[in-house]
Amino acid sequence: MLVAAAVCPHPPLIVPELAGSAASELDPLRTACTEALRSLVRSGPDVIVVLGGADRSASYPGDAAGTLRPWGVDVRVGRGAPVLPLSLTVGRWLLDRAGLPGPVPAVRFEAVAIDAQPDECAALGAKIARAGDRVAVLAMGDGSARLTEKSPGYLHPAAAPYDEMLADALGNARVDRLAVLDPAEAADLWVAGRAVFQTLAAVAGARDESIAAGGLRGELLYQDAPYGVGYLVARWSAADAA
Repeated sequence: MLVAAAVCPHPPLIVPELAGSAASELDPLRTACTEALRSLVRSGPDVIVVLGGADRSASYPGDAAGTLRPWGVDVRVGRGAPVLPLSLTVGRWLLDRAGLPGPVPAVRFEAVAIDAQPDECAALGAKIARAGDRVAVLAMGDGSARLTEKSPGYLHPAAAPYDEMLADALGNARVDRLAVLDPAEAADLWVAGRAVFQTLAAVAGARDESIAAGGLRGELLYQDAPYGVGYLVARWSAADAA
């Protein structure tokens, strides 16, 4: 059963060693991510599932390793040969630096293909929901990369309204809105986190029918696009998590 969730973006520059002299620009983002992660542990889960987008769907154990070497600096997390995609590597890094309170529960990693169809996201979400009696999810996903003329995908007039919709859905735990995200529209707007957000919705939807009646509380902790890519941080808690 889902008891809590945190949503964070995964830009490589969130790691100070990669940002160099510009590291302080993302201090508010790092702070928001840390607060969201600490909320996960305060919910008392028996497992934290780190969920992120990748070229293909795959499962990884809790000690799986990742590196940021392809993005400029060989910052490593985990143990052994690096296998985690960028989203899960940054997720692992955030967990390691958060200074989580109390005993840290078991951790596992799930990658979902960024072009996964809604039925695939639903199946993975149902699987994650069964990962433990009290499941917390750290969902790593970016918003649109077409918000400005300097964005990686250049400016698209529909990008800003789309990101506002995501901010409202994530900030208010609107599982219904996330469940019906259109893959084609998200791809056109370069929304790398669409499959992740849709899978998170499936995890929540598998929880119980009280979701539709307000079984989750949401809070938006951060919303900005410092590099022309939408970064959102949110946290969800179950009304009956205590």
